[in-house]
Amino acid sequence: MKLLVTGGSGFIGTNLIDRLLAEGVPHLNLDIAEPKKPAHRRCWRAVDILDASAVGAELRSFAPDALLHLAARPDIAGATLDEYKANTDGTANVLAAVHQTATIDRVIVTSSQYVNQDGQPAHDEDYAPRTVYGESKVITEQLTRRAGLRCTWTIIRPTNVWGPWHTRYPFEFWRVLSRGWYVHPGRRKVVRSYGYVGNVVDQILGLLGAERSCVHGRVFYVGDPPIDLFEWVNGFSLNLTGHTVRIVPRPLVKALAVVGEAFAACGATFPITLARYRSMTTSNSAPMSATYELLGLPSRSLEEGIALTTRWLREYHPALVRLPVPSAPEQI
Repeated sequence: MKLLVTGGSGFIGTNLIDRLLAEGVPHLNLDIAEPKKPAHRRCWRAVDILDASAVGAELRSFAPDALLHLAARPDIAGATLDEYKANTDGTANVLAAVHQTATIDRVIVTSSQYVNQDGQPAHDEDYAPRTVYGESKVITEQLTRRAGLRCTWTIIRPTNVWGPWHTRYPFEFWRVLSRGWYVHPGRRKVVRSYGYVGNVVDQILGLLGAERSCVHGRVFYVGDPPIDLFEWVNGFSLNLTGHTVRIVPRPLVKALAVVGEAFAACGATFPITLARYRSMTTSNSAPMSATYELLGLPSRSLEEGIALTTRWLREYHPALVRLPVPSAPEQI
């Protein structure tokens, strides 16, 4: 398989290309950003997916058998759809180029669980986005369905994916946790869907290799089984600091979030805001059954993923890990 990846310099893309290199899979990464690892540069082209002619030229030149479309603006900070043209116009350009490339047999387009934040959609086109980012990903899915692709195509919706090379967590959640600023809001169980990036890469490659009839025109969530948010947070706390997370009554955490809003209004930063408080106290589990029925359960446990991520943090962000380096190699 020759695989073309858009957005291979991003978080999921970096982990995916590590796997492709390890397994000797011919590939090409189209991304406006440089790869994070020098070894990835030889299979990278600096291409903006908003440049339709450049995208088309690269697909014709490389003649891939399969395409994975990861490129997108992934944050939820934007206020208008115009700020998410990479997700709308960029996707349209990629799909048009696929339509004109006869060699392509498989396509996976990356959407988001944010297309339905109620958590349990009744069907694949049951949309309920609450952010402009989510709206842009609804358009991503609609464009894919209307593209008239002659090849096998699949849509994936990643959950809250975490692990090595995450672009924000080292400077947000893991930083707050490592400095002892994090407090957990009460003991009430909050069920969330997370995904260790190594498991997500497994699932993407599994979908590319699955029987066509099992994946064509379907939507699959990618990630791990839903868990109690406290398990995920406390696992990282033990690995980064050696201490369990402090549990504080919800009203007190909400009061801190209100203080955070005042800081934000003044242009300053604070570990928690009302939006983050709502996220910490709202259950939102993704429907994973279709993925596990086809591919089986993820191979790496929560503990293994946290250990591998902590190892990466020791190397690339050592200030975030308070514990001394173990005297013996960690067994993963």
